[in-house]
Amino acid sequence: MSYNVSMSSEAEDKNLKMVGLELMFLTPEKYSNDDGITAVELAKLVNLPVDEVKKKLQILKDKNIVRVKGINPKCWKFDEYNFQRLDDDDEIFHLLCNFEDVDFDKYFTY
Repeated sequence: MSYNVSMSSEAEDKNLKMVGLELMFLTPEKYSNDDGITAVELAKLVNLPVDEVKKKLQILKDKNIVRVKGINPKCWKFDEYNFQRLDDDDEIFHLLCNFEDVDFDKYFTY
């Protein structure tokens, strides 16, 4: 897998998917700023180190499926429009659309 950076393990894939899906299903109640969620807040939600989350956010930003606003702190939001415009053969698109092992109860309350 390539993603613009070399992915060395399936664990990194899983982490990218966790960060991407968390942003995809993010509700305003989960973040403190109207502009989006900070990397620190997101790291707490997905139980990953902040540096790891920042790397994954950069990969998603390079694909134009997340937007960033601000400088300190940076606030991140999922860009649904650009995500839907990704090529069907794109690796990130396939990663985020594979819902086989996703527990939706984590994102929604019924």
